[in-house]
Amino acid sequence: METMWNFAGARALVAGAGGIGGAVARALAHAGADVIALDRDPVRLDELAGTATAGRVRGHTADLTSASACREAVAGAAELLGGRIEVFVHAVGMNDRHPVLETPDELWDKITAVNLGSAFWLGRAVGALMVPAGHGRIVYLSSVSGLLAHRDHAPYAATKGGVNQLMRVMAREWAPHGVTVNAVAPGYTETGLTRAYLARPGVRASMEALVPAGRLGTPEDLVGPTLFLASDASAFVTGQVLYADGGRTLV
Repeated sequence: METMWNFAGARALVAGAGGIGGAVARALAHAGADVIALDRDPVRLDELAGTATAGRVRGHTADLTSASACREAVAGAAELLGGRIEVFVHAVGMNDRHPVLETPDELWDKITAVNLGSAFWLGRAVGALMVPAGHGRIVYLSSVSGLLAHRDHAPYAATKGGVNQLMRVMAREWAPHGVTVNAVAPGYTETGLTRAYLARPGVRASMEALVPAGRLGTPEDLVGPTLFLASDASAFVTGQVLYADGGRTLV
């Protein structure tokens, strides 16, 4: 596999070892970075480490649904990476589709903790390392649902819209310190998060019909945009949402 990116010697933290997060972690490792991946599933972490280049991805099991757990996860990752984190990619997310009137309180709480809470807690802990160091790249995996009003997506859409605004405020505050904060917003992508939904009769065809490119995305489609925003090629880009959606937000 060839790469156009050079992350030789970079120290990277990726939250989320499956789907898009896993693809990004492998790509960063292939480009020369030392990568720590966070996930609550140790089997997923082992699988990722086994497919990474030259053992450059190490897994760290963590439940990222509380502020204290996120702080501990970042501290542990930083220790493994020699005290610094230069690239952080947040690819943690969940969804559970219900109409607003049928969304239980506990589901709202769970989705907001996983999608938005972890984005804030991890980003704040990583920012506390990057700002004094005077350099850093933070990339959040958002979604077209942060912009579009999909039915049955209220908690998910609210959290992704929240991630977009969170990263903009971080970008505003940390730009003077050499830290950029951006987001990549996929459309429907073939991952574990969408697999069961896409398997329902007629769903895949209806989703593909909404995408001008005529197909759903893959995790590999998100690697290039994410690595661009994680690289020094994007040093003057901050506070932006890059839609990698096959044109979904055009229609």
